[in-house]
Amino acid sequence: MDIPPLAGKTAALSLGALPLSYALNYVSALSHPLGVALMSALILGLLFLAIYNLSPGDIYYDPLYAGESVRENCGEPYLRTAHGVFICYWDGTVHYLLYLAMAGAIHRRKRYRNLGLYWLGSFIMSILVFLPGNILGKYSSEIRPAFFLAIPYMLVPCWAGLRVFSQSRAPTSCIPHMVQEEQRKGLLRRPVDLVLVIYLTLAGFFTLFRGLVVLDCPTDACFIYIYQYEPYLRDPVAYPKVQMLVYMFYVLPFYGLAVYALIVPGCSWLPDWALVFAGAVGQAQFSHMGASMHLRTPFTYRVPDDAWACFFGCNLLYALGPHLLAFRCLQWPAFFLRPPPGPPAHHKKQH
Repeated sequence: MDIPPLAGKTAALSLGALPLSYALNYVSALSHPLGVALMSALILGLLFLAIYNLSPGDIYYDPLYAGESVRENCGEPYLRTAHGVFICYWDGTVHYLLYLAMAGAIHRRKRYRNLGLYWLGSFIMSILVFLPGNILGKYSSEIRPAFFLAIPYMLVPCWAGLRVFSQSRAPTSCIPHMVQEEQRKGLLRRPVDLVLVIYLTLAGFFTLFRGLVVLDCPTDACFIYIYQYEPYLRDPVAYPKVQMLVYMFYVLPFYGLAVYALIVPGCSWLPDWALVFAGAVGQAQFSHMGASMHLRTPFTYRVPDDAWACFFGCNLLYALGPHLLAFRCLQWPAFFLRPPPGPPAHHKKQH
């Protein structure tokens, strides 16, 4: 997967967020919630104007260029929880580099489909957990007018997803004979796929288990787990509970479909969706694991010292698995390509 050069103008513009944020901290008018909302809207408009003047050709070629450039500079002023802190860390590192890479690809008229799919999954997962968590958690009374700027923000992944999926896929070097040979192999003759099937099955059970835990399942196993291994799931901020429910209702069905696609050849949808869910789970696990151990999480809800190794190992494996699945699909895609037309039937000779 080729990672394009970063867009120079966009990178330079995005660095302006540092002095701007520092200066706004000293503006007394921004202590009022309405002032925060108005200033955020003003900055957003000025950014669009600056980006349009800097790169009009890139915006006409792909309007997503403007979206990527603006997203690098806007921030939410109320991210004070442990979960919110790690969302900012992920935004400031992984998302930031993805935005610059995609903007650079658009500027040079190159493909960015794989990068876009990974970003799309990460972006959607962040929204699915953070926004409901704000409304349902103990900080719901602190929602300010600036929060409603997130409404148009929620439409971005829908529009961007359509644009990313509409791009053509990168050509593969798999010849029809290679595809036929690979798709004739059973699961036992594909050890990597066998390991992935076993992993996805175990991860599915783990996903279901944690979903039942946050739904207050009365079994002893759930009680022991939530008090001795992952007490962060009881935190009244609601982000961990929403996260586990999103896993159960969205990630768990994907794991089942992925197992099917690793057994039955020709499921050409798996490489794309593996990238989407790799981005989603990567972002989610980074935020969840970090918030479970952060100082802003009350001590009673942090991971106990004697359970730290188990917690970290299980959650790290949960985060790495979808990335390994996506890597396998991209590196050896022959099994997932549509089967080539079969050879013509051989007719018996007439005697």
